[in-house]
Amino acid sequence: MAGLAKGLAVMEAFGRTSSQLTVSEAADATGTTRAAARRCLLTLVELGYLTHDGKHFRPTPRMLRLGASYLDADPLPALAQPHLVAARDELDESASLAVWEDGWAVFVARAETQHIVSTGVRLGARLPGYCSATGRVLLAAETDETVAEHLQILARPARPARTPHTVTAPAELAAVVSRAREDGYAVTDEELALGMRALAVPVINSRGRTVAAMSVSASTGRVSMEEMLARFRPVLVGHARRLSRKL
Repeated sequence: MAGLAKGLAVMEAFGRTSSQLTVSEAADATGTTRAAARRCLLTLVELGYLTHDGKHFRPTPRMLRLGASYLDADPLPALAQPHLVAARDELDESASLAVWEDGWAVFVARAETQHIVSTGVRLGARLPGYCSATGRVLLAAETDETVAEHLQILARPARPARTPHTVTAPAELAAVVSRAREDGYAVTDEELALGMRALAVPVINSRGRTVAAMSVSASTGRVSMEEMLARFRPVLVGHARRLSRKL
């Protein structure tokens, strides 16, 4: 089972860090020895999940089977897709759906639009909960005690500032999460990446529990924060509520 855990950690490292990894990079990304990382990588090559050119290891299409299992088992992405498409068409910006996983916002559905400047988000991508609009909405659904625990966990190691605008101080982050809970939405303005801002709202099931966050992100050159709040937020809230009624 320890070997299985190491293998899964290596597979996840491709999505977090790079589309290709050397043995040393895989060891660094997973916190294992080079020997252990090499064994995992070669086993994954034998199983058909990776290819190897002598130096770099790269995922094969077989890796998609793992993500497809989740999409087939959970109806949420399929239910959300028509609403994401409608929001995208109305706003002319890409719309996404994310769920919470161990401090990260993981994207499980997306409707993409074509712009010269893109957010680069894809299905399966993970954004840090503390500096993404989706993550803050999902974290805001937790109790104060759970939020405090998450912020403590995120502080080890210290939260990296993605940009000069990233909020990292625990007290400030707690206030940001509290405000997201009160407002029913969260925004980030160049905190995750320079030149990009985002807005997210909760998707709530019939039991009153936030199960996902619906979001839209755009280039600062295309959309002002004022437009995000005045035009984008009502559209996103409307589609999130219509999706919520199906859950």
